[in-house]
Amino acid sequence: MNAYGFKVKKQDGSEISLEDYKGKVLLIVNTATGCGFTPQYKDLQALYEEFSAEGFEILDFPCNQFGEQAPGSDEEIHTFCTGRFGITFPQFAKIDVNGENAIPLYKWLTENTKFEGFGKSPMALMLSGVVKKTDKDYKNNGKIKWNFTKFLIDRGGEIVARFEPTDMKKLEQAIKGCL
Repeated sequence: MNAYGFKVKKQDGSEISLEDYKGKVLLIVNTATGCGFTPQYKDLQALYEEFSAEGFEILDFPCNQFGEQAPGSDEEIHTFCTGRFGITFPQFAKIDVNGENAIPLYKWLTENTKFEGFGKSPMALMLSGVVKKTDKDYKNNGKIKWNFTKFLIDRGGEIVARFEPTDMKKLEQAIKGCL
């Protein structure tokens, strides 16, 4: 099984197969509009503009599971993201990334990657404290810890790397390596 074997829901509720993205480098990210990491939309859009012509796609999955920071409808979220950050990459229907209602794509992503820490920045230390309150064993499982966790998928549909929300610096280099 690879990423191309999954179907996801578009904002209008219709289903799309990730097979439609076969041969492209994908960045799959769970997002929220009211999070401290929401300004990463600007960085993501810049990456998309720089690399989309080379076969790079960002697949944005809004999620309200972390601090209820994506409370709007799919349409409200999309309007906010296009108006505030000018995003042009695909944005899908709001999903769950953890738990029994997690979509199959995210179950596959979390079962096949490890959490490797948030880093040592002040934001990373603060996030560790927040996550520890709801998941005492957070360091030892693959669950998504917060908004803006990213998964890089190569042109063959395989997971290359997982990036926690605090780790934007290594992301661009990894994307270039896949392209």
